[in-house]
Amino acid sequence: MIDLSDLNFIRSRSIWVNGPVIVGAGPSGLAVGACLKEQGVPFIILEKDDCIASLWHKLTYDSLKLHSPKKFCQLPRHPLPEHYPKYPTKRQFTEYLESYARHFDINPQFNECVQSAKYDEVSGLWRVIVVTLNGSKVQYICRWLVVATGKNAERVVPYIEGLRDFGGEVLHTCDYKSGEKFHGKKVLVVGCGNSGMEVSLDLCKYDAQPSIVCRSSVHVLPRDIFGMSTSELAIFMMKWLPLWLVDRILLFFTWYILGNIEKYGLERPLVGPLQLQKTQGKLPVLDTGAIEKIRTGKVKVIPGIKKFSSGMAELVTGEKLEIDSIVLATGYRSNVPYWLQESEFFSKNGFPKAEFPDSWKLGKSGLYAVGFTRGGLPGASADAIRIAQDIGKVFKEETKKMKTKTAATHRRCISQF
Repeated sequence: MIDLSDLNFIRSRSIWVNGPVIVGAGPSGLAVGACLKEQGVPFIILEKDDCIASLWHKLTYDSLKLHSPKKFCQLPRHPLPEHYPKYPTKRQFTEYLESYARHFDINPQFNECVQSAKYDEVSGLWRVIVVTLNGSKVQYICRWLVVATGKNAERVVPYIEGLRDFGGEVLHTCDYKSGEKFHGKKVLVVGCGNSGMEVSLDLCKYDAQPSIVCRSSVHVLPRDIFGMSTSELAIFMMKWLPLWLVDRILLFFTWYILGNIEKYGLERPLVGPLQLQKTQGKLPVLDTGAIEKIRTGKVKVIPGIKKFSSGMAELVTGEKLEIDSIVLATGYRSNVPYWLQESEFFSKNGFPKAEFPDSWKLGKSGLYAVGFTRGGLPGASADAIRIAQDIGKVFKEETKKMKTKTAATHRRCISQF
């Protein structure tokens, strides 16, 4: 015998969404929501944390600034304030995102972590199961699913022999706020991307003694070239010149401004910075002052780590380095493979299999992705507009048909009466 209370529970925990479900309330998810509002399409945003843009709010260091000029980082239909500087700070950008959500009256469902999302081919609907803060489960049923969790959903902590035996403080950059508590300490920063370089620079401001591990080649470009941002200059040149030539011009200007950085242990890749970004998704480092600290010896560049021991790091060269703390600037990764039960459209690394510029719409099952392109925030904004227009077109057509059908049925009922 079926327990009616069980049926009521199942019924109460399943929610029909008359529009798309958006997973993630970061900049990408908010952009899609705003564009859907413009199209008149209802939606729900599911967010595992208790605030919008939790990565920006909680998992970034205090000195962080946007790497591109603000005009390239604003979201659709609501620009960044004019009084903001060219490169807004972390606080300014998070305030902008909050004002963006208020402006478009976007209210995500907070503390709802997506456990699984599966497409039901029989019904043509998505079933998204979330776990709430109190441990209960809710199922959302929808026609469209927008994956907006992005490339930086989870921290990456690589295995390094002896790390557990180190004894000192070990933290990922997502837990690093400032170098204040590291005053006078020897800090090893593992990773020489943008985060690693900027954390090293921040540590210098607090009189720490940072060393940065650079175990592979890296492109370091000046953030500005003769008053123009490097990213803006690159975009301008690519309108007229082939990619390989733009790469050569950027590297010439870099050599002129920063000098030969290879003599400090920063080996350059053989492939140009823009070509490397296009083919492998590896972003160049935009220098905000770290190279000067490396040049003066305040930041030491060291090769790869072989293993750690108590208060010590043994380098691949055999040299031993005494250190007090370790900051892992080892990046983030997508978490899509853990919850999206559709491997046809996403690869194992959590990125859409479709290549740019077609990676925003995945197949014909109503699956979309935003925030995974290598175009940063401008690319996410452009994809958000495309997604909203694509969904809006179908939504309006189906709504129109439904109204026509309802009206026809209503007329028949009156005549019969």
